[in-house]
Amino acid sequence: MLKLDRTFMSSPKNYDETPVFISAQRLEGKKGNQVEAVGEAELRKQGQAISADHLLYSQNSKDVVADGAVRLEQDGNVVRSPHLQLNLDTNIGVMTQPAFYLSGNHARGSADALYMKDRQNYTLHNVTYTTCPADKDDWLLQVRELEIDRNRQMGVAHNARVEFMGVPILYTPWMDFALNDQRKSGFLGPVFGSTVQGGSELTLPYYWNIAPNRDATIAPRVMAKRGILLNNELRYLEPAYSGEAHLDVLPGDRLANRTRSRLALTHAQNFGHGLSGSINLNDVSDDAYFRDLSGAVSSTSQTNLVREGVLSYGGGWWNAAARVQSFQTLQDPAAPVAVPYHRLPQISLGAQRTLAKAGVSLAGEFVDFRHPTLVNGQRLVLYPSVSYPLIAEPAFYLTPKFGLHNTYYTMGANNAGALPNTSRTVPIFSLDSGITLERNGSLAGQNFVQTLEPRAYYVHIPYRDQSQLPNFDTAQADFSFAQMFTENRFFGSDRIGDANQVTLAITSRLLEPDSGAERMRFAIGERFSAKTPQVNLPPVIPVATPMVTPIVPATTKSDIVLAASGQVTRAWSLDSTFQFTPNQSQSQLFNASARYQPESGKVLNLGYRFTRNSLRQMDLSTQWPLSGRWQAVARWNYSLQDSLILEALAGLEYNEKCWAVRLVAQRFATATQQTATGFFVQLELNDLVMVGPDPLTLLRQSVPGYTKLNEPSRDKPAQGLR
Repeated sequence: MLKLDRTFMSSPKNYDETPVFISAQRLEGKKGNQVEAVGEAELRKQGQAISADHLLYSQNSKDVVADGAVRLEQDGNVVRSPHLQLNLDTNIGVMTQPAFYLSGNHARGSADALYMKDRQNYTLHNVTYTTCPADKDDWLLQVRELEIDRNRQMGVAHNARVEFMGVPILYTPWMDFALNDQRKSGFLGPVFGSTVQGGSELTLPYYWNIAPNRDATIAPRVMAKRGILLNNELRYLEPAYSGEAHLDVLPGDRLANRTRSRLALTHAQNFGHGLSGSINLNDVSDDAYFRDLSGAVSSTSQTNLVREGVLSYGGGWWNAAARVQSFQTLQDPAAPVAVPYHRLPQISLGAQRTLAKAGVSLAGEFVDFRHPTLVNGQRLVLYPSVSYPLIAEPAFYLTPKFGLHNTYYTMGANNAGALPNTSRTVPIFSLDSGITLERNGSLAGQNFVQTLEPRAYYVHIPYRDQSQLPNFDTAQADFSFAQMFTENRFFGSDRIGDANQVTLAITSRLLEPDSGAERMRFAIGERFSAKTPQVNLPPVIPVATPMVTPIVPATTKSDIVLAASGQVTRAWSLDSTFQFTPNQSQSQLFNASARYQPESGKVLNLGYRFTRNSLRQMDLSTQWPLSGRWQAVARWNYSLQDSLILEALAGLEYNEKCWAVRLVAQRFATATQQTATGFFVQLELNDLVMVGPDPLTLLRQSVPGYTKLNEPSRDKPAQGLR
């Protein structure tokens, strides 16, 4: 018997082989070229480490037998066992009573036996698995047999059940799953829910990973009062194109007594050489589809579903696009809306070049407007312009611009007012100027760079009588800071507002001196006209409402607009706009929102919106800790104008280290005299499954700043096996 030193190295037979290092309190050579290590024995090979009380290694066969407190560490994963047999070349072996730790998601578990087929394939019998810390087995996945394939990063479980607080909640005779974040075909967590109109609901989604760049989700939604709604989604992504398709069908809705369906298709295509195209198609079977079957406020408020195809070209200094566009208008019987014009087709052209330091541009558009009841017509717009920056210093600018707006009309069907074919040419001149001043200062003990930015913007547009022109797509622009510095006070090309006016504004910002980040902004502005503008839109006749003659204020001064926004403190942020009419001494618009968010999981949003004669709303929302691991979420959006709750939401969350439960109730207006109520109860077992309807999208939309608190930490190891 040969006694060796504390450390032993087995030299590789071939140059490409990895050497084996063995250390222990006592090392001895045995017959058959074997090495025995006793006491704190450790065998190390590249990417692999084995420690035990006793270890026997054969240099010829590369077999390892380890006993007593065996620990196998490989690729960051750790397995403990009382006994190990392993071949270092083939990685074939067995471990009895293994307890394992997986570094990828800090999961842990145990089994009766672990059989290693090679370095990447394992089979475990009678497995217990969880992502909970070592001292808490709140949920467990119990599996009769588990096969692990790390080449494909896939796992297959036979006779698997999920226990939560000792109670079985899910069972499947067979399931496969991904070992990392890759997509994998299979059933997703079932979704249970309830609505007032549809009754109790169950959705069982199946995810189909067709290819790395294609997938589909088939999600039958069983509604007790209506029937089965089949939700189908297909997504695809290629280097030159991508898209998404939805086809949802509810055969024989028992409440509506008809079959209901929804089709949605979006597709984007890059043909190369600057040429691209897109398709956006949407269709539902009836006006009440979203109000009856959707659980989101954003969906139920949809009015016009777009159907369009676009072909565009970008050639550097010029671009062009061709579009066909129509709409499906969803009507609320209590509040009908006007059907918009269809564009069949719309062709646009844009160009911009710099010639002799002057900016020369052209905007052109041809549209064929179609409508079933209103006047039809074709409109051609050509708007060439030239601008010249006279001063280019960083702190000063003065830019005159001159353009000629040309519009040509050819009238078509439904011309009950006998509007003639006509044209309109309007010269437009503007002069934009400003200066930026800076100084260093401090506020509340913090150093800032304060700016002072006065700006003057002059526009001259002569008056043209446009009372005989149709209105296909033009509306009065809302008065705001952005609109004050535009040429036309209308959106669209059917009206060009006459103007002889100057806008004066001052903006001041507080900037962080090191990063230049903006902390606060204050602004005030007003527009002054030499005479009262004369061009106005024809009176709007709401559906089922008598004609009302619009009142044009006889004033040469606009409202005063004030704005303040920014990060007031580390926790408080503010965004506000105030519009005031001086000659009437009354406010026209006031929007203010404030957010208090001292840390993750604590947020309070306060909002108020006011527009004279049309809007007055309060909006409060919060996510706030109660006691222990309980959190409250809530939103209250109330219309003071209509004495109507637009949305009310209340919920509770309980977050443990490896699971969370969410209980949320929501009530929101879906139409003028119709509301919907939904209940969400979800149990989430971290890195395993979500059971119940997912309220997270709803909470993020309804509570700005909402934080999901049980996101797993990928850099903090679990307790017990390190």
